Amino acid sequence: MIITKKALPRRTFLRGMRATLALPLLDAMVPAATALDRTPAKPVPRLGFVFIPMGCDHSRWTPGGGPLLDKLSPILTPLENVKQDLIVFTNFDLKNAYPGTHSTSNAAFLSAAFAKHTESSDYYLGTTVDQHAAREIGKDTQLPSLELSMDLLQTVGQCNNGYACVYQNNLSWSSPTSPLPSEAHPRTVFERLFGEGGSVEDRRAALRERASLLDLVRDDIARLKARLGHADRVRVDSYLTSIREVERQIQRAEAGAADNPLPDLDRPKGVPAAYADHAKLMFDLQLLAYQGDITRVITFQLARELSGRTYPEVGVPDPHHPLSHHGNDPEKVEKISRINRFHVSLFAEHLEKLKATPDGDGSLLDHTVLLYGSGMGNPSTHDHDNLPILVAGGAACGVRGGRHVRYDEGTPLANLHLTLLDRVGVRLESFGDSNGKIDDLFQAVPV
Repeated sequence: MIITKKALPRRTFLRGMRATLALPLLDAMVPAATALDRTPAKPVPRLGFVFIPMGCDHSRWTPGGGPLLDKLSPILTPLENVKQDLIVFTNFDLKNAYPGTHSTSNAAFLSAAFAKHTESSDYYLGTTVDQHAAREIGKDTQLPSLELSMDLLQTVGQCNNGYACVYQNNLSWSSPTSPLPSEAHPRTVFERLFGEGGSVEDRRAALRERASLLDLVRDDIARLKARLGHADRVRVDSYLTSIREVERQIQRAEAGAADNPLPDLDRPKGVPAAYADHAKLMFDLQLLAYQGDITRVITFQLARELSGRTYPEVGVPDPHHPLSHHGNDPEKVEKISRINRFHVSLFAEHLEKLKATPDGDGSLLDHTVLLYGSGMGNPSTHDHDNLPILVAGGAACGVRGGRHVRYDEGTPLANLHLTLLDRVGVRLESFGDSNGKIDDLFQAVPV
């Protein structure tokens, strides 16, 4: 354990064999000072992106009324408890995603770039917004960025209208020719966050040998807590409880998979059987990654374009992709809205947990800016206009929530990407097809 006599460094770790545990932001991490001028440690900004495929039912997504978000639309209703932390946008577009396809919907969402039409390995896109952020705010963290998804199988070759599958498999690109694969297995993500050293097999062997990550660092935890004040001890206990609960969820999922005599090629051992349980676990891992300052930049695909996933838990036994070609059939459109609302409900639960997690002089939600949405508008016509987009959190970064911003004409989503980068301290002159920033929608950040 790394401890100084005067204060804990922000990058303080508890170490055990093959494991490293980062700590959340503590008051003890401020420079030594007198009792009169001691202030909470200054938090760092985080940036997250959550992607949903195949657009939305606009009639049930778009809020009514004026610029204040007084009443949420049917799809957005699960966000009621955090609506003052939201900005819902109407009329953002992705012109570089045309001609309208599922592959370009995914590819352009974070790049705002034109995808080279190819079925081969000579693909070319653009550096995505998350990777611009990772180069700046992620350069001092254990992981510059974290790429997650819900789908464990990635198809190869040509996926859609002559576009290579790489365009719909990967949200994040570190360069125009370097897609970053995502991880959907909770245990593997947990190892990336808290494992240390050795090959994948070495880490897996170490995990089998131990009951818990926390058991390995128990002595360090005890020594650390002996030096902390009451508020910091409570904060550390809460963080460790969250880690223990995630471990238990993973262990329960692994036990369930081991007891199942039927092989499941789409669900490797340790992945919860229910979609919602899997998604919530992946969101909980993101919270831990932010809380421990293991990474400050995360992308997450709640599902991929062309997904044939069904959602019987919300009364939709039909595969999502065929259903998205609804042709304005009222029954199909209503089922699309149920899927949309289900996805929003999972995101809403994540936001509520971020809001309930202290961070510096506020909450994790205050210090995290999250963009949620799709690269497609109306899936039945494969358009990339009037995208379902919302921004959550980020009060400490100047985001003023509780509003619905409706543009009179199509506005590049790249303008929002450029502005959010600016909010977290990453300065670019332009991004994708941007034609300006939207700083008038935000407030100055206190110095």
